[in-house]
Parts: sequence; structure tokens; C-alpha cells
Amino acid sequence: MDTDSRGLRETRLGGDTLYRGRILELDVDRVRLPSGAETLREVVRHKGAAVVLPLHADGRVVLVRQYRYPSDEVLLELPAGKLDPGEAPRSCGERELAEETGVRAVEIRELGSFLTTPGFSDEVIHAFIATPLAAAAASAQDPDEAIELVVMSVAELLEACRTGAIRDAKTLATILLARLNGWI
Repeated sequence: MDTDSRGLRETRLGGDTLYRGRILELDVDRVRLPSGAETLREVVRHKGAAVVLPLHADGRVVLVRQYRYPSDEVLLELPAGKLDPGEAPRSCGERELAEETGVRAVEIRELGSFLTTPGFSDEVIHAFIATPLAAAAASAQDPDEAIELVVMSVAELLEACRTGAIRDAKTLATILLARLNGWI
């Protein structure tokens, strides 16, 4: 794969932060294109996140079902969450796994990372697989989350991806990485 991008890069000339919130910032940057022309880029800045595919020794996968306000849907997803300041992605994944599912992993392995929506956001999600699973010490769920656990076989998981029952991009990307790496 050719990754030489020298002739494609844009140069930031300046910009303003229009909004700074708890989980993201919105910047409008002025950039110079490779052609020399100038334009504006709207960029959502995000501190990153971790997603975990919890895999029981018998091949069952643990997911969470939760309501997502921006899409106004109840979605089926893998456990995930944003990185706290200074937190390593693996630690974030372990924390989210315990908080959202009540399990911990005997071993957690990195599957890779990916950009969620590089057309307007710099968010990077770090994907992990956690297996085998054991009960975690009691951990409090975030007070602004209502989560139901769903456990399914790998065959059911893949069918849910195929039929559109799973629509969440981080979940789909993580399942693909786990499948390509021979974990599921």
C-alpha cells in the first residue's frame, strides 16, 4: 500500500475553538490546501476511547444494549468509553469492561486502533479483546448510563452484524479486527 501523502497534506494557518465541553471540542481551522488555496475545516476534537470485545472461554461474547440520545436508538454495542486525562487505552478498556459488564479479563490484548470519522473528527478508538472472563470486583456504573447485558455466541454476533442488528461503527470495526486476527 502506498502511504506517501506529501502532496496531499493541508497546512493549518490558524483557528478558533467554538465550543469546549466535557467530551469534545469544536474547532474551526483555516488551512492551506496543496493547491495553495485556503479553506475552513470544522474539526471535532476528542480525547480518544477504548472498546473491548469480552469473550468467554466457551466462545460467548458479552455486549451491552443502551439508549443513545444522538441517534435516538437503543443500540447493541461492545463495552467502550472515553479515555480519562492521562489514562492509557488498555486501562480505559479494563475499567469500562468492569463498569459496564461486571466482568474482568484474565488477559486483554490489543487488536488495533481506528479513526471513527476522519472527515470531521480526530477521535481514535483503541480496540481490545478480553478473554477468558472472570467476575470483577463491584464497580459502579456511570450515573448517566442505563445498560442491559446481552450474551451471544459468535455465530449470533456475526449474524447480528450481517442483518444490521448491530449498527454501531466501533462495535463493527472491533468485531472485524477480532475476526481477521482469528479470535472469533
